[in-house]
Order: sequence, then structure tokens, then C-alpha cells
Amino acid sequence: MSRRPLIWFVLCYVGGSAAAAGLSPRGMVYAGGAAVLMAAAGVLFGKASSRLAIACLLAAGLAAGERLWADAHNVTALPELMAAAQAEGPRAAYEAEAEGVIVSVARVDGDRVSFRVRTERLRVKGDAAPRAVRERLLVQVRLAEQPEQAVAAGWKRGDSVVVAGELAQPAEATNSGGFDYRRYLRSQRIHWLLKAKGAASVKAAAGPAWSAAAMLGRVDAVRDSLGARMNDLYPSDQSGYMKGLVLGIREDLDPEQFQQFSRLGLTHILAISGLHVAVFLYALGAMLRLARLTRERTLLLLTLAVPLYVLLSGASPSVMRAGIMAMLGLLAARMGKLKDGLHLLAAAALAMLIYDPYFLENVSFQLSFIVTAGLIVGVAPVRKAMPQWRRGKPLLDLAAVTLVAQLVSFPITIYYFNQLHLLSLPANFILVPLISFVVMPIGAVALIIGSFWEGGGQALAYVSHYANDWTFALVEKLAAVDMLRTIWASPPLWWVAAWLVALGITFHRLNQRVTGHPADDNAASGQVQATMAAARLDTPTVPLPIQDSAEWPDPLAELRQRFDLPAKEGDQHNGFSYKKTLIPLILLSIFGILLFWAYEPNRWDNKAIVSFIDVGQGDAIHIRTPEGKHLLIDGGGTLTFAKPGEEWRARSDPFEVGRKLLVPLLMKRGVREIDALVITHLDSDHIRGLQAVVESIPVKSIWWNGTVKQAEDAQELIRTALAKRIPMYAVHAGMKMDMDANTNVQVLWPPRAVKNDIVLGQEQNEISVVLALRLYDQLFVLSGDINTVTEQAIIDRLQDTPEAIKLFGHAAVLKVAHHGSRYSTSKEWLDYWRPMGAVASVGATNSYGHPHPDMLARLDSAGVRLWRTDVDGEVSFSVSRHGLLIRS
Repeated sequence: MSRRPLIWFVLCYVGGSAAAAGLSPRGMVYAGGAAVLMAAAGVLFGKASSRLAIACLLAAGLAAGERLWADAHNVTALPELMAAAQAEGPRAAYEAEAEGVIVSVARVDGDRVSFRVRTERLRVKGDAAPRAVRERLLVQVRLAEQPEQAVAAGWKRGDSVVVAGELAQPAEATNSGGFDYRRYLRSQRIHWLLKAKGAASVKAAAGPAWSAAAMLGRVDAVRDSLGARMNDLYPSDQSGYMKGLVLGIREDLDPEQFQQFSRLGLTHILAISGLHVAVFLYALGAMLRLARLTRERTLLLLTLAVPLYVLLSGASPSVMRAGIMAMLGLLAARMGKLKDGLHLLAAAALAMLIYDPYFLENVSFQLSFIVTAGLIVGVAPVRKAMPQWRRGKPLLDLAAVTLVAQLVSFPITIYYFNQLHLLSLPANFILVPLISFVVMPIGAVALIIGSFWEGGGQALAYVSHYANDWTFALVEKLAAVDMLRTIWASPPLWWVAAWLVALGITFHRLNQRVTGHPADDNAASGQVQATMAAARLDTPTVPLPIQDSAEWPDPLAELRQRFDLPAKEGDQHNGFSYKKTLIPLILLSIFGILLFWAYEPNRWDNKAIVSFIDVGQGDAIHIRTPEGKHLLIDGGGTLTFAKPGEEWRARSDPFEVGRKLLVPLLMKRGVREIDALVITHLDSDHIRGLQAVVESIPVKSIWWNGTVKQAEDAQELIRTALAKRIPMYAVHAGMKMDMDANTNVQVLWPPRAVKNDIVLGQEQNEISVVLALRLYDQLFVLSGDINTVTEQAIIDRLQDTPEAIKLFGHAAVLKVAHHGSRYSTSKEWLDYWRPMGAVASVGATNSYGHPHPDMLARLDSAGVRLWRTDVDGEVSFSVSRHGLLIRS
């Protein structure tokens, strides 16, 4: 440890910052005590010097203090307004006018424009005069007409601006494990959205020419110019991809194409990182060498060029990390003091976290540093353990890099993205060298040449057209192999840490095995033993320059011989090498246990979970049975109101509740397949989110009301299900199924269709599939969008039909029908089921007035507690043999 003080210092700094970010005050006290004990143990056992232990504790304390200070100062300058907004709820909005400076690119996407403003003055309705307020706002402008797109394109970073609109808080996560937009913006020190209507609500003018924002605005203009040039060099289906690859501009990348790359774990290719910086420096260095500059001047010019490239490529955390490492490395090389890669990586991490401690929560930051560290530590021992063939050396080198990168990134990938394609390894092996060493350099050179010779740039870019076509075709085919795509629940952070630690130990042991020398810590331990032996002989305790502790005698050798025990590593006892055989077996067992636990985290959990997911104005209910089967009832849906001739309003990647909310949420919970997908009826607010579900997660069967609706979304969903050969069952009252020993599903509605054939159905509410779900001894009644007339028909059937389903006892939970409309959940319905509680799936900003006051009054009169997704977010119930537990 003492030979790498900077690395241990930075690790402790990261640990202190993470503890302050994620632990309670009591947890921080415990973590601090544990850190002190570990530091003391390191000193006592000779693994660290007292100076290093103190420095590490100081690093953890400084990092924790910096993060706490940052959190304490990361508050809005409008505390009274914030308190009022939190009291009013998600609908709270206040008319306001903000004056300030645009500090980000103004992105135009269909009828939406967004940019960030640093305010200087702010006036909220009711204020006598504008307030002098320093606040960062995210401005969202909804354009009224297509010509306003050209106006918005003229808004630049550094412009002075006045915006009139409504102030509102960003939405927070309303589903367990869902994306928290409020927290995300808070990490960027933004606490308010300012929503404006029409370009006329924004008055922009040129700001100071030499401000920092204006200078960055000029960089934005260069990036836009380069992006436009890339559009000229490549066809429309490739230009967005090449802009992401060469310039880091990902806004124009086709969302479906990005999904395919993401499935195969190839999105890192589209993120500007160390490889891009290395290629840039290599090309620039070659040009400088042709100019016959001295080595010192070349290194200096390369160092000065790195920040410019970082800015031109978007300054993401990954490229910032690569840029800082490159600058440190170049400066050290110029001074003749180049250190190893881990020191450069540690220095880059320290610099970025000191600048902004919130970088630690950035996924790109985490992946960039963890994978880079893994490559530095793991590639050499893995490569040495592989065959040393001369002819295949480049391929073996690439295989070692690809394998280590996959192993190191695996826990981060499943933690955030919850999927791993088994073809990811070969896809990376084949495509990364092609894209990184052929396509990307050709695109960069073509862009440079095309800036002054259009014909030459196009000719060079034409060479890569075929490579791109081949890449897209291969990615599409590989990503479509669903049987090799695995879904993983998000593991806890301790699991991620355990995997990385076990991997580090594996690399360490592998390095010892292939080199035949103990690692640094063993050498340090030998030095301590030698120093202690010298002290016992009353000689000076001078540190000894020991390279291999095996040169020194084992002080316990006599005892080992007396008791017939093996001595050092490699000594045999009855022909068995303990360290060479037992330790690998232990490590393999650890990896096996970790993999099994991550893939089957709920293997021995016999609780059932019923979750009413917040999908806005729509329904989505996820049920996990005691034996681990999954039912999904409806999937919500984002309604659109586009009119003919308004195609310009379409956004490149609009919010779609299935792809952006429901699928990620189900995957995060480890839903690898859906045993039964229940479509209560074919209205858009119940089915649009299911299109992404059917495309992304295997579905074993579909239950629906047996009708076909003449609507595009309903037709597309049914076509997709038929194309995937998913069995579809038209269910009717009287049907029942035992999903497992403690789960029974009974269909209460609709009645059996005439002739049992599929009928066209435009009005869907009154033929909703109504289910009675029994989990252990708890009954859930899930009633679709029926009204009081259908409710009474169900009651009459249950009471008067001898062969009707017998349901004894009252319901534990009732899903109120039709989102709590005025004409649902009648007094008779409540009297029949006598529920203990009810759930209304309601959109926070719905325009229908749901839930209706009359329905609320009926629930209150019956003494039924109500949970609402617009107020309470996701409502979840845990059911066991011991009863019902409300989880949220």
C-alpha cells in the first residue's frame, strides 16, 4: 500500500464522498469508526505506514466535508416559493418572468426547445418589483408554429434573455426505483423548471462578447458547423451515428439504432472517451512530427490541444477523465517523470471530484473510471495467462482487453441497465476495432479535409459508408437474438463492490501466478518482517530495498517443519498445492455465488407483491406471485393529440411510457418473462405502453376481452403479439386459473361472447376484463374501466348464478374503476366487496377531474382508505401467510 499512496488516498476520498452522499448521519458515524479501525489494522499488520493511514483518513474526512458543504449550499434562492410548491403538490405552478443569461445549448426538438438560464433577476406574480436572484433554471418552451423553430435556432449560449412562463418543480420519482428527474437536476444545481409557450415568450439579445458563456457559445457554433458538415458527408441514416462517434453529438442518433447498440453493450463506442482522445493525439502528433518540431514543443502543443478537443466533443465526464489523464501524462512525459496509469487515473478522479462532488453520481463517470482502472490492472495478467502465439498476438491482445472490459463493466451494467446480451463479448470483439481504428479515424479525417475540400472529404467518407452499413446490419441481427439476452434485477451496492473486489483479487492472484513474483504488498510485508528482526537484534531499523520477500527466511519455518505443515506458497503437502489450487476454487465459488444471487435474488422469497405503478393517466398493475411468476395488467399509454399538417411537432425521441418508464422498471425488478399479460380493454391509456413491453420482455400468454378495436395502437399491439406467436386467450366470466399453489385468478367480466368469436369493439370500457385475484387469503378486485351499470351486472351474476364464482369474505384491496370517475365505484359495489382499502390510478395533471368528488365521498362514507398514484405515487402491497403489508 505504501508504494501507491496517491491511489489509496483517492480511494479513501471517493469512499468519504460516497458515504456523505448515501448515508444518514448515524451511518456516517459508523462508517467513520470502521475507517479508523481499518486504518489502525493496516498500521498494526504492517500493510500501511502511519502517515498513509492518517492521510487516507484525512482524505475521507475532506471528501465527506466537501459533499456535505455542497449539499448544504445546493438550495434554491426561493425557499418560500419552494415551501409553497411542496405544500400544493405536483400541480403547483407560478407565473414568473426571469432575466438572465443562456448557459447551455438551446436544443430544438420538434415543438420543444430547452436551454438553461442563470438568472440575474426574477419576478413572480404578486411581487412588487423583480428580485435580484441567482438561480439556475431549465427553460422549456413549447413552440406554437413551425416558423418559430428558426427563431429558436438563433438562441445561443451567452445571450442575454428574458423569459415569461410558469415556474414549477421538476417531477420526482413516483415509482420505487424509477428515474428521479428532480434529483438528477439537483445534481446540476437546478431546482426549477420555467415552462413557456411560444417563441414570443422569449426575448433574446447578444450578451457580453467575452464572458465564459459567450466563449462556450462560440465552441457550440463550431460544433454545429462540424455537425452540419457531417450531414453533407454521410447519408441521413448514418450522419447521426457519425456525429455521435466523432463529435459526441448524440441528439441526432436514431433511438431505435441506439437501442440496438445498447442491447449489445456497444453504447460506449458512441461516447467520446480515452480511445478517441488517443486517436486525436496520435493524429495530431504525427502532423507535428512531420513539421519537425522538437519533442518538448510537440508534447506542449499536444497538452494545449487536449482541452480544445474536450470542449469540441461535448465535455462529458468520460472525455473529461480521458482529457485530464492525457494532459497529466503529457506534462509528466515532458518533465521526464511519467508515472503509471493508475496514478494518472487517480489524479484525474481527484481533480474532477474536487471540482464537483456530484460527478460521483454520474453513470458515465463511474463506468469510465472503473473500466479504465480494470483495464490497467487486469489486461496484463490476463494476457500473460493466455497462449503466447506470435501470429495471433494482435487478436489475443484484443481478446484480453475485451474480456477484462466485459468483466469489469458487468456489475455496473446490470445495476443501471439490467440486461446483458450473451453476444456482447463477440460483438465488442468484432466491432470495436473496426469502428475505433477504421470508421472513426476515417470520419474524423474526412471531416477535416471536407472543411476545405468538399470533394476530397466526400470521397474519403464514402469508404466508410459500406463499413457503417455492414455494422448496422450486424448489430441489428445480433440484437434480435432475444434468446441470448438476459435480464437482471438491480443488485444492491454491496454486491457490486463484492464483485469488483473479487475481480481485483483474481487479477492480483493471476499476476502472481504468471510472473512468479509476489505482489507489492508481499514485498512490503517482507520488508516489515526484516525490519522487526533487525530491531530484535538491537540494530538500526533501516528500510531495506527488498524486491522479493522470498529471499528472506521464513521466521516460522522451524515450527512448520516440526508440525509437518507446508511452508511458503508453492510448498507441497501430500502432492497438493494449497494456494495454487484452493484459492482459485474459492474465487470461482465466490463468483458463482454472486452470479446466482444476482440472477435469482428472490429465489427463496415467498411473499407476493401487488404494485399499482404510476404511469400517469392510465393503468399498469404488476403482480409477483409467491412462487415468482409475473402478471402484468395493462401498461398505461401516453396520449397524443397531433393534428394533420403538424408533423413538425414530432420529437426525435418523445417520451413513451412503455419504453421510458414501464420496461426499465420491470427489468430493474428482475422480470425476465411475463407469465400472463392481461389487457383489460384496448383503450390507449391502457395499451400503448404494452407495445414496448411485448417487444422487450418475453410474454408467455395474453388474456384480453376478445375484441379488435379499429385504432392504430390496438392493431399494432395485436400484430406484434401474433408475429411473436404469443398465445392469446379471449377470457370471459367464469374462467379461472391457479397460477401457483397460493395464487388464484378468476374472471368476473366480460360475459361469454356470442358464438365465442372475435367481435369488433369500439366502446371498450364496459367490456373491460375484471379480475378477482386471491393471494394467500387476501383478495384483490381489479375492475378495469367499468361503470356502475356493469358493476351491478357483475354483482347480480355472482349472487344469482348457481355456477358463479364463489368469493367469500370481503376484499382486501379494490382498484376503483375508470380512474375514479363519477359513474364508477357505486355504493352497491362497495357494499358487496367491503374493501379495506382502494387504489385509484390517476394522472397528476389529468384534465378529466379524476378522481371525482362524488366517488371520493362514497369511499369516505364506506370508511375505505384510498391511495392515489397522483398523490402517493406507486402503491405496493406485500402479501404473505401472515397477512397484508402496505409497502408505500
